[in-house]
Amino acid sequence: MYHKFYKVFVLVSCVLLLSGCGAYFNQPITIENARIGEDTEVTKTLRDFPLPVEPVVVGVYKFRDQTGQYKPTENGSTFSTAVTQGATTILIKALEDSKWFVPIERENLSNLLNERNIIRSTRKEYRKTKNSNEPQLPPLLYAGIILEGGIVSYDSNIITGGLGARYFGVGGSTKYRQDRITIYLRAVSTSSGKILKTVYVSKTILSQALDVNFFRYVNFKRLLEAETGFTKNEPGQMAVSEAIEKAVESLIIEGVEDKLWAVNADSDEINALVENYKKEKNEAQNTGLYDRYFKERRAKKSVFVKGGAALISGDYNNPEFTYSAKIGGRWYFNPYLNVNLSINKFDLSNENAFVEGFNASDLNAEINFLPFDKLSPFLYGGMGVVNDDDFDNTLFKLQYGGGIEYLLSDKVGISVNATHNLMLNDELDGVIQGKRDDQYFDFTVGINWYFGNRIKRKK
Repeated sequence: MYHKFYKVFVLVSCVLLLSGCGAYFNQPITIENARIGEDTEVTKTLRDFPLPVEPVVVGVYKFRDQTGQYKPTENGSTFSTAVTQGATTILIKALEDSKWFVPIERENLSNLLNERNIIRSTRKEYRKTKNSNEPQLPPLLYAGIILEGGIVSYDSNIITGGLGARYFGVGGSTKYRQDRITIYLRAVSTSSGKILKTVYVSKTILSQALDVNFFRYVNFKRLLEAETGFTKNEPGQMAVSEAIEKAVESLIIEGVEDKLWAVNADSDEINALVENYKKEKNEAQNTGLYDRYFKERRAKKSVFVKGGAALISGDYNNPEFTYSAKIGGRWYFNPYLNVNLSINKFDLSNENAFVEGFNASDLNAEINFLPFDKLSPFLYGGMGVVNDDDFDNTLFKLQYGGGIEYLLSDKVGISVNATHNLMLNDELDGVIQGKRDDQYFDFTVGINWYFGNRIKRKK
């Protein structure tokens, strides 16, 4: 019995730890040596940028933490700040990596001026005694552009959640939390004071925790208890660095687009750089707070083909699943509401009692809840008519249903839906019995083709 529960414990542990095996199997067990700082995903992009015709001399006086936010804890907050106070240094490093700017010392300008005064004073005394003709100090560089801005927001716990389960003493759980920082960076002309360009970048910070535990009596007076897990927090400094580097990248490309500075590259390379940035910016502008990408996807018209199963709920017992095939079209009034018309061919059957083929025509109004997402649920309802294969009997019905659609592309989607059809009489299976009218269900999978102009989204 002990080995049986041990195997269950190991299996559950492996499943739950699979997503975080990289962190779990690289746990620190020795003292590590100092190492050169890590690069972010954007650092390589900055370093691979085409070079400018002439680097721009820029000054950064202070890129401040303007949030006033303290680090959140389970019991409130501490006196430690939520984000790094060294954002100015990070920005200067990003400017240096890009090779587009020549950053000059302005954060601690008083220290620089004091040191230059000491040099002048020392040289003056030296010249009095040695009659030296040592040259004067060269003048300081001045900035053509000043970079201003800062970390303007730190939002903690914008998303929290988790998942857990326990069965007979074996269990596991996972939790996550997502924070977000926001920075603004602007370029100001020192000659006119004009703000040349402002960019805005946000970056999420993810924290995850996973644990697995086992607590069970495996034999009389024999208790087996074990637990394992890990917690992984994205470093706040790395998130700030990536956001600042992304802001520098955006500033460079938007400056190229507005001809604030020139690139030492051919026109095709410049155009490709700007176009890729425009696509990224358009995608960002259409992405919501929780990474939902809103896009004008569906066209105003579509046709669909569906196939699946039908099931009767009538006066006979033992209903059987039979085939159902449907073809039709939609027309959208707005992104959320459309009307659709379809023709349906299907059979209905009860074991050893009833089987017959039918045709149906349905007219439905449909509500699409997430029309600008790839995955969208929908509900519909309407009325229709049902005829047998010989068209000797025409019956009226009401129907309602729902489903979900996933867009493979802007023109093709796959849908799964279920419909409940309510007959307005009890004659569908040829037997009139009881107080309830006949009903039937159909469950289908379909392909939708969209064509025509896309439905516009109001900003």
